[in-house]
This record gives sequence, C-alpha cells and structure tokens, in this order.
Amino acid sequence: MKVLVTGATGYVGGRLVPWLLECGHEVRTTTTNPDREQPWWSDRVETVVMDALDPDQVTAACEGVGAVYYLIHGMGGDDFAETDRKAATNLAAGVRAHAVDRIVYLSGLVPDVTESELSEHISSRRDVEQILSDVPATVVVLRAAVLLGSGSTSFEIIRQVSERMPVHTVPSWMDSMVQPIAVVDVLEALVGALEYTGPSRHFDVGGPDQLRYSALLEAYSSHAGLKRPQVNVPLLPTALVGTLVGSLTDVPRPTVEALVESLHHDMIVTDGDFQTILLPQGYRLMGLDEAFRRALAPQRTVPENSDPMGPLPQDPAWASGGDDRPALAKVVDAAKDILPKF
Repeated sequence: MKVLVTGATGYVGGRLVPWLLECGHEVRTTTTNPDREQPWWSDRVETVVMDALDPDQVTAACEGVGAVYYLIHGMGGDDFAETDRKAATNLAAGVRAHAVDRIVYLSGLVPDVTESELSEHISSRRDVEQILSDVPATVVVLRAAVLLGSGSTSFEIIRQVSERMPVHTVPSWMDSMVQPIAVVDVLEALVGALEYTGPSRHFDVGGPDQLRYSALLEAYSSHAGLKRPQVNVPLLPTALVGTLVGSLTDVPRPTVEALVESLHHDMIVTDGDFQTILLPQGYRLMGLDEAFRRALAPQRTVPENSDPMGPLPQDPAWASGGDDRPALAKVVDAAKDILPKF
C-alpha cells in the first residue's frame, strides 16, 4: 500500500517509516523545509513539501495514497489547540478530496472524567479525533499515554528528572496511575491498523504494567542505579511544577507544561482489545525492565541496524541529556528562573 506519513521527522514518525518500508509499503513523507538535512531513510521514500496549515499543500500530499498516518501534534503555546484544529481540518479536506481509504491517528489516553476536567492537551487531541472522524474514510485512533524509548518526550522527562533531582518531590495530585508502553509496541499497533477491517473506532494502547507515576520514577531510578528519595508534597500548584520540570529538563518547556497538566488523572487503558485486533497473534508486550534496558543502550553506528527503542540520528538535540552541565547547576538555574514568578 502507498501511505502518507505526516510528522515523519518526529519521534514516532521517524521510527515508523523504516518499519513500514520493511513491511513492503510504499511511503510518502512530508517536510516543511526541504533544505534541512533529511533522515537517514529519506532516499527510500518520496518526500513532498507540506505545511499542515496550508490546505492546498495538504490536499496535494494526499493524492494517490491509500492511507494517511496523522502524527502531527501541537504541544504548548497560547494557540496550539487552535493550530491543531486547523491542521486536522486541512487533513480531513485532503482525505475527502482524494477519497483516501484510511486515517491512522496517534492520540493520547483520555481519562474517565468529565470533558471540563480534561487538560488542554487531551482536549485538543479529542478535538482532532472528532474532526478526522467526520470523513468517509475508516479512521483508526490509537490512544497512548507514556511512550517508553530514548528520545520520547515523556521518557526524556522521566530520565532527566531522575538524573538531575537528588530528591524527587512528587505533588499529591501528580501521583496518578499510568500505563506506559514501549514505542516498538506502538509501532506494531500502528502498522497493524492498516489491516484492521472493522468500523472507525479508537483503541487504548498500553503496556503490561500499571503503576503510579512516583513508582515509575522510582523504577527508572532503580534501573539506572540512582538513589532518589521521594517526598510527597501536597498543594503544589500545577503551574509551578510545570515550570520547575520545564526549567530542569532540556525538553521544550511548553511541551513539559502541557504534559504535566495531564497527570492530574489516571492514564490507564480501559479496553485492551488492541492486543488481539491490531497486534500479531502471540505478540508479547514489553515490560518496564526490558524497555529501560533497551532505551538506555548506546547509539549504534549504522542507523539501519539500530533498535527503535534506543537513540537514532534524527532524535532532537535535547534527548539523551543534551545539556551536559552538572546536575546541581541545572537545579540552581531552575530555581533562579522560577522564584521570581511565584
């Protein structure tokens, strides 16, 4: 099948493209800047210029494909939700114009709370789902929470917070239940979504482990050989925590702040039937220990032989601890940045 992968230079997209090629699919990817250095697999795909906010470019990119992977997400800033809606509306129009058969969208787990209680980050994902679902195509939505793998935003926050905070201060409201999933399991489900024969629907996707966020931090610290005492702190404002973590890590601060807001509620799978519908028979989901071990492995010289769980050349500069200042210096600088604001 010929498929269009939007967001192909992002964390998931950059790993999905070679997986699709290995499965025998013909792949078209998009870029906003053709002069930028392209990923290591770029000579094996067709690449077109597409700005998600340009309706003509989006429609042109959809021509002649059987399926579209929609991997474009806004993650912070004053207008990211509106930008998400505009981009999704353009994609839906392109799919209608060229009668594309299928859309596969990677979204976020939606907690079991009222609409008004959802974070702006999750509300935006829901809005995109609704816009994309209003097309004749089959729409398969995968909802995931914490993705485990080197270069994943949520994993890098866990890694960098664990390495840089000598004591983990966990707000009471943040100690919610999470169900992380290894990125290779997500990739397998994304590819399996091309073969799904049922009606449009969403699938919750999560790994075999459900645990509190504090336990996830503790599990990573233990695996990495770090001793990090935890202190539960009540009444810490969400904005303060988002600013602290955003200042302490190399992950872009608006992204961190958007994700932190989502930790007010449990993010766990309510229906795990993706395992029998999207994954190969007998497939085994990866547990925490194996995920941490593979995510922390050194980068291999040849990308083609690299483990998607580990680092890859197209990962962002802030991944894998890109800021090499001593941990104490980062903590001090974070405090200087935060205290004047509160």
